[in-house]
Amino acid sequence: MKALLSVDPGGPESLTLSEVPIPDPGPGQLRVRVLACGINYPDVLIIEDKYQFKPQRPFAPGVEVSGIVDAVGEGVAGWKPGDSLIATLAQSNGGLAEYAVFDAADAFKIPDGQDPVAAAGLLLTYATTIHALADRGNLAAGETLLVLGAAGGVGLAAIEIGKVMGARVVAAVSSEEKAQVVLAAGADDVMVYGRAPFDRDQARALGLAFKERVGPEGAHVIYDPVGGDYAEPALRCIAWEGRYLVVGFPAGIPKIPLNLPLLKSCDIRGIFWGGFAKRAPDHNRRNILQLIDWWTAGRITPRIDQIFPLERGGEAIARLASRSAVGKVIVTIGA
Repeated sequence: MKALLSVDPGGPESLTLSEVPIPDPGPGQLRVRVLACGINYPDVLIIEDKYQFKPQRPFAPGVEVSGIVDAVGEGVAGWKPGDSLIATLAQSNGGLAEYAVFDAADAFKIPDGQDPVAAAGLLLTYATTIHALADRGNLAAGETLLVLGAAGGVGLAAIEIGKVMGARVVAAVSSEEKAQVVLAAGADDVMVYGRAPFDRDQARALGLAFKERVGPEGAHVIYDPVGGDYAEPALRCIAWEGRYLVVGFPAGIPKIPLNLPLLKSCDIRGIFWGGFAKRAPDHNRRNILQLIDWWTAGRITPRIDQIFPLERGGEAIARLASRSAVGKVIVTIGA
């Protein structure tokens, strides 16, 4: 089978399309003919050895796939060849390949006929976001949700899930083009911020702009997958007893003055979906089944930024690394 391999640490250009043996499923595992693979920010880091998990080389990056069951390992119940699924390969990677093997517990059935490209964009971003907003953010109907980096994959997921949960959603983006995208995704209001780094006056102006957009009561929940110089100005617009959700920091790890949480009596809450999924698998499964129900009912729809074939999978990772993607970047293999 063909697989796009990381043989040595390096950027997206270092990946090599190779022929490797088709893997056999072990006990409790499924082998899947991969149709599509969603690209996520850890894929950018893991090939450069900058991620906390360092798989043994050579390996194919990619942890989010849609596909068709090809073989069922010993002891697996409830699955048969031909079943359609989505799955995470967080412990093994391997999504950028024609076949993948993973634990059956990490897979979820989807209705036959659903678009495998959209399906490959459903798990990581939306599962992270439903955990963030529902489990960690305790977002309630009628509250105001501020979403930073709102035109990215997780940002768009936050807009959609926030609206399903009944929130007023204010989306913050870096361009007028992205502003139109988030409004089309359902945001109630949008603001365009400048590019970091910010000096003191620029940071203060950004904080005031956030306050104006969210309103006098402030944002009850702030969803931050950006970090960097955007974090402190956003925190300054939080409501009394608001919840600030730390989702990621591609713009850099921020330094937060702790007088701000004190003055607002607010919480800063970390979002580590992988750790949650490992520690609370039943709860995570309920969340994902809810997402699949919303998706099949048309209440959430993954937005696809660009689609690349397997041999151009390195370009897909580079596209995500550039922070120019609007929505999910997908690599198609058998779709």
